[in-house]
Amino acid sequence: MSLSMVPLGRTGTTVSELAFGTWRFGRQNDDGAVEVGRDRAHELLDAYAAAGGNFIDTADMYGDGASETYIGEWLGERDREEFVVASKVFWPTREDANGRGLNRKHLRRQIDRILDRLGTDYVDLLYIHRWDDETPVEEFMRTLDGFVRDGKVNYLGTSTLEPNAWKVVKANELADKRGYEPFKVAQPRYNAVNREIEGNYLDMCADYDIGIVPWSPLAGGFLTGKYARDERPPADSRAANDQRFADSYLTPANFDALEQVEEVAEAVGASPAQVSLAWLMHHPQVTAPIVGARTVDQLGENVVAADIDLTPDQFERISVAKRHLSA
Repeated sequence: MSLSMVPLGRTGTTVSELAFGTWRFGRQNDDGAVEVGRDRAHELLDAYAAAGGNFIDTADMYGDGASETYIGEWLGERDREEFVVASKVFWPTREDANGRGLNRKHLRRQIDRILDRLGTDYVDLLYIHRWDDETPVEEFMRTLDGFVRDGKVNYLGTSTLEPNAWKVVKANELADKRGYEPFKVAQPRYNAVNREIEGNYLDMCADYDIGIVPWSPLAGGFLTGKYARDERPPADSRAANDQRFADSYLTPANFDALEQVEEVAEAVGASPAQVSLAWLMHHPQVTAPIVGARTVDQLGENVVAADIDLTPDQFERISVAKRHLSA
C-alpha cells in the first residue's frame, strides 16, 4: 500500500495522510540508553518513505538535536524536495537568560542551528513549540515572518496551545494587520479519548483556515487496547510506571470510549490502534495524525490504518463515545 497525499491545511502544499514523528530519535531513557539510535532512525525513515510518507516531524530539542541530525543525514542521500519537514522552537537549548522562548535572539540562533542539523536551506513548517508570555507577540511574529521572507521557512504553525485558542487568534489578527505570515497549521493533542480541542479551538481553526496535525493520536498507548477496565496495568506499561498518566487515562469514561473503538475494530477486522488512527484520518478538519514508532513493524501496523474505511455510523459512534466540548 502507499499513503495518499492530502492538502496541508490551506497552504497549497500536499503531505502524506500520516506524518512521522521523530521524538524518540536520540532520546535517552532514564537508564541512559538511547531509545532510537541513528541506524534504527534511518531504517524507520526508509520504511516510512517506502510506504509513501513524506511528512517528517521533529523539533530542535528532540534528542537534544540528535533527531534533526539523524534526519539531515538521511535527507542528504535523497532528494530534499520530495519531503516536507517540520520542526519546532521554544525550549531551552543553552544555559543563558536568552536561551529559550520566542525572543528574537533565541529564534534567530535556533533557526540557523535547525537548518544546519537538517542539512537544508529551509524547513517547510516551523512551529512555536509553546506560547511565550514573556515576549511580545509583535516581536516573535515579526521575527518569524522574517524567516519566511528570507526563505528559511515556508509556513508557520503552533504546537500544544489547545486550551488557548484566543492566543492563536491574537497572533493571526496582528499578522493580518501588519502583513506578516500567519499561523497556518496547528499541532494540538487530539485522539478518541482526549477531546480538549473540540469546541472553541476546532471552531477557531476552521474560521482561520488552520490545518490540524494532531499529536498523541493513540493517547500514549491507551488506545492500543493494552489496558483493561478493573485490571492492573501490565508491569512494563506506562500506566504502571507513571501515576499521572494512569490517573488521566485509566478512567471509566475513557474505558467507555475504548470499548466503542474496540467494537468498531472487531467489525472492520483491525486493531484498536488502527481504528483510532483511521478515526482521525476520517475527521474533516484533520490533515495528518503524527505517528511514532520504535520498530519498522510498529510503523507498518500504523500505516495499515490508511486502508481502513469507516462508515459514517462507525465514525460517529466513536465521535460521540466521549465528547467534551470546551466552554
